[in-house]
Amino acid sequence: MWVFYALLAALFAALTSIFAKIGIEDVNSNLATAIRTVVVLVMAWGIVFATGKYNEIADITQRSWLFLILSGCATGLSWLFYYKALQLGDASKVVPVDKFSVVISMVLAFVLLGEVVNTKTIIGGLLITIGTLVLVL
Repeated sequence: MWVFYALLAALFAALTSIFAKIGIEDVNSNLATAIRTVVVLVMAWGIVFATGKYNEIADITQRSWLFLILSGCATGLSWLFYYKALQLGDASKVVPVDKFSVVISMVLAFVLLGEVVNTKTIIGGLLITIGTLVLVL
């Protein structure tokens, strides 16, 4: 089932890039990011309340709070830089560089999370890296 959700995430990430490129024309990239963030905030909390999961807030550990906050900060910075890059460059070049985060995430998962490195992940990471370079250069 995770593959289905991952494919939906990829589809909506692709739409995000296209809609953003159209939407940020003549709009400050930071303002555009703030508007997008409000929409995401309303949607996310709407789903939490609609599903009744707001009751679980008290169960979140301090460690989880810390890393969720750090993740939120990283997301915010990612979005700010992404929108600025998208405003200045072609979507067809900005998006592949942004998706290079896949390779960076793989390396961090190996180093920080102790996930297993195998030949398949190394080859996949190298192919993504080569593909990114081909598209950008």
